[in-house]
Amino acid sequence: MKFDDDVKACAGLVHRADPDRFMAAMAAPVAARSVLFPLYAMNVEVARAPWVTQEPMIAEMRLQWWRDALQEVAEGPTVRRHEVVTPLSRVLSPHLAAQLDEYVAVRRWDIYRDPFEDEEHFDSYIDHSAGTLMVVSAQALGAADETVLRDFGYGVGVANWFRAIPDLEARGRIPLLDGTPDGVRMLAQKALQRLMNAQSNRAAVSKDACPALYAGWQAEWVLKKVIAQPERVGQGALGQGEIRRRLSLMTKAATGRW
Repeated sequence: MKFDDDVKACAGLVHRADPDRFMAAMAAPVAARSVLFPLYAMNVEVARAPWVTQEPMIAEMRLQWWRDALQEVAEGPTVRRHEVVTPLSRVLSPHLAAQLDEYVAVRRWDIYRDPFEDEEHFDSYIDHSAGTLMVVSAQALGAADETVLRDFGYGVGVANWFRAIPDLEARGRIPLLDGTPDGVRMLAQKALQRLMNAQSNRAAVSKDACPALYAGWQAEWVLKKVIAQPERVGQGALGQGEIRRRLSLMTKAATGRW
């Protein structure tokens, strides 16, 4: 199977900006990559939109651009020409494209410096960002239960959030409701429980949809490290060694046990 120039451009963008998801996509069957690369490229573009300018209004406009583009994909028939939007329009159903509106809208939190209001607000942010991306990625590939995907997406989202905290704090954000060791440990335990809930219901995710879940291959390891040593979060010490990182992904891809 050959990729067209747009999919190749998406793969290049993901390779440069999100090497973990690039590796996860490359572990997927070739046919699945043409779906995953446009979605992961969109994630790169949306995730960095709030950070490329100091002007909140410009950041808001960048996010609105993506909401408008996804609305075009959902409603059709005309979709703007763009190296990411164009291939997205070929792999998303109207329903899945519409779901991504909440995924973009929730990133408005990244623009400003306000802390999360409460646990519900934080959970909503993770669910609508990481959770919705997981739902759309998996369901674009095959049949999968949304509740299972959102549980898995929450666990993966919190694990990735822990890894991002030093950078977020350096940018003047307040990323946690309770940054004490006990608070960090409790959040990690909650995320791990939801991850395990999803893993116990693997049968609700079809074989075709499973490659989308490879993107969370490091989450369980990260969450267990945080539970054991919550100080690792602030130290930025949650990266796996390169050999372990690659072998663990290969194992999950070979066994299909995400």
